[in-house]
Amino acid sequence: MSSSTFKQAILNKRMLICIFTGFSSGLPLFVLYQLVPGWLRSEGVSLTEIGLFSLIGIPYVWKFFWSPLMDRYSLGSMGRRRSWMLATQILLLVSIGAFGYINPAMDIWSVAYLAAGVAFFSASQDIVLDAYRRELLPENELGLGNSIHVQAYRLSGLVPGSLAFILADHISWQSVFMIVAAFMVLGIVLTLCIKELDTEHNAPKSLHEAVVLPFRDFIQSNGVKTALYTLAFLVLYKLGDNMATALQTPFFIDMGFSKTEIGVIAKTSSMIAMTIGIIVGGVVMIKLSINRALWLFGFVQIASILGFAALAEIGHNNYALALAIGFEYLGVGLGTAAFTAFIARATNPAFAATQIALFTAIAVLPRTFANATTGIIVEQIGWTQFYFLCTALAIPGMLMLFKVAPWNEPQITTGTNS
Repeated sequence: MSSSTFKQAILNKRMLICIFTGFSSGLPLFVLYQLVPGWLRSEGVSLTEIGLFSLIGIPYVWKFFWSPLMDRYSLGSMGRRRSWMLATQILLLVSIGAFGYINPAMDIWSVAYLAAGVAFFSASQDIVLDAYRRELLPENELGLGNSIHVQAYRLSGLVPGSLAFILADHISWQSVFMIVAAFMVLGIVLTLCIKELDTEHNAPKSLHEAVVLPFRDFIQSNGVKTALYTLAFLVLYKLGDNMATALQTPFFIDMGFSKTEIGVIAKTSSMIAMTIGIIVGGVVMIKLSINRALWLFGFVQIASILGFAALAEIGHNNYALALAIGFEYLGVGLGTAAFTAFIARATNPAFAATQIALFTAIAVLPRTFANATTGIIVEQIGWTQFYFLCTALAIPGMLMLFKVAPWNEPQITTGTNS
């Protein structure tokens, strides 16, 4: 690729949009998986109960059930994609702020119901943001665009995972949740500023088409055997690191770190790691294939899990915490970037919302159900052995690469856009 083509791939409006879609998509997820568990732990809720809170991620698993509705219908004059974006983002702003009005020690069920609502609105926002991004990016920009989206997605975690904990040592939790919720305004501004895309793929003519055609296309394009290999890969590739990060904040608290230490160190080390990740991820995605990125970043992803095992042995040490968080942001961020690009490439733009919803829903199955057992596992075997277990669970996903993304062969893609 020539230097001019490389610059054109990076310096364009589409990449800027990917930054905003990533931030808006990641914020509510990190509220659920970093801020809420840390808040509950600081309020004296047990690890077992916090682990069970992973079940509120069920909407991320089942979102393909209502994605055809979002493919078929529009909510108003803003267009099919933008109208759903705006509705979900406003609902997220309100529901995230509402956490601050609940006392978890007195009313844990209200926290659970509200968390389930945030998960539903967040999953719905993801459906339409993923579809919009798939329609926005040309084939040669899928790797870089999704890499930037994922790094911005990770960047959004600094708000609930860093800023919120620094603030929590100085102001009330109610104010903390209101401030975090206000960051959803960035997504709303994006929705109001972008335009609905004119694509060659029209909305399905009926709800029946919206439901049936995406699944038929997925099976017919490659056959049943390849489709099953792809689905197995989607489940296994992120299993280990999803479990490893499920109780990240409670783990840091159990190691004796204060909320301010977690916030400040997480902010510094993750910013450095994400800067490296954006550069490395972008170059690799453009210069190498998505297949090879999955291999390279997959190994880094596995190694990053061992950083938590090391921290569990070292204990309260700020340098060790910085290295563990930084390596986790780098490894998991790069692995997610390649994985997201793989999913985007495997879809047919004509059925973007439903196919991406299906693939990403399958990918978060382990995060939702396996993560619900993480608190129980930790209390039985301890933090160090838990992270060794997570490392072992990451290996089967790497082995699946031989079938779905071999190093020296072009990947067998799903859909008609390959």
